[in-house]
Amino acid sequence: MNVRRLIPTAALAGAVALGATALTACSGAAAGTGAKDGKVGVTASFYPLQYLAEQIGKDHVKVDTLTEPGVEPHDLDITPKQAIRLADTDVVLYLKSLQPAVDKAVAQAGVKNTVDAATLTTLASHGASGHDHGAEPGHGEEGHAHEEGDEHAEEAHGHSHGEAGKDPHVWLDPTKYAEIAKGVGAALEKADPDHAADYKKNTDELVAKLAALDTEFKDGLTNTASKTFITTHSAFGHLAERYGLDQESISGVDPQSEPSPARMKELQSFAKQENVSTVFFETLASDKTAKVLAADTGLKTDVLDPLEGITDKSQGADYFEVMRSNLKNLQKALGSK
Repeated sequence: MNVRRLIPTAALAGAVALGATALTACSGAAAGTGAKDGKVGVTASFYPLQYLAEQIGKDHVKVDTLTEPGVEPHDLDITPKQAIRLADTDVVLYLKSLQPAVDKAVAQAGVKNTVDAATLTTLASHGASGHDHGAEPGHGEEGHAHEEGDEHAEEAHGHSHGEAGKDPHVWLDPTKYAEIAKGVGAALEKADPDHAADYKKNTDELVAKLAALDTEFKDGLTNTASKTFITTHSAFGHLAERYGLDQESISGVDPQSEPSPARMKELQSFAKQENVSTVFFETLASDKTAKVLAADTGLKTDVLDPLEGITDKSQGADYFEVMRSNLKNLQKALGSK
């Protein structure tokens, strides 16, 4: 069980209030990080939004992230220091419901230029479209709980992941990620109109690169022997839907949760039925369940990275490199022709 320890609301409010008092006491300093060093201060909740801010803002912004490299985003606890940092920033970028601790901190911070990435694109219900087998719409954690009779599944998972029945991992679909990029660009233009032309140019360039990546995935996954893949973390619903694939997850939305013996047995049968060759795991979570399933079924294991953070274990140094590694690994597992 992966228990997430959230800061009590009262303590969080106190930390933010303390930060606001400290800012007011600074003679001649305007509210917001940008006023101190000539750059727009941006605080991103985790890597995909951090990357957008860096690519679009470039030299005009100073970007901080609440989720440090190597930290599983869903496990994030907000410290008083981070709460103060949120109150002292110009733009906040987050994805509501992905990280409950962040949601509370953002609400307390009250930053004028706050962008919820979930409002910039569509969060699909993948169960309804048949692209996440064995799952209720969205991620499958509740679906697996009902199938397995686990009345305490929600407690074990420890959090609500995204809007009800929705998949928050939109950045794994380059087209949806481009829509979010446009919203981030617009927010930076609003916060720093003097450099609006630069933000617009950088946004357009990034959107073009994402369109090219989308084409690479379409071309690379069109002719494959199989369309089904198994992964530990039910994070790839948007990617699967975009490119006509079927995702089967071991543990639902929480990469740290343990599947029941019944679920593992079900997956063994499914793998044989669908001629699945590979069980995917991710770098920020344990590969234990993937290796157990692979050993029981004679399958291989490989990495499919949900890109929630970049570490020295990542198969690439940034979003585009890791996405292209994901593409190569999918092609190999699905039997690209």
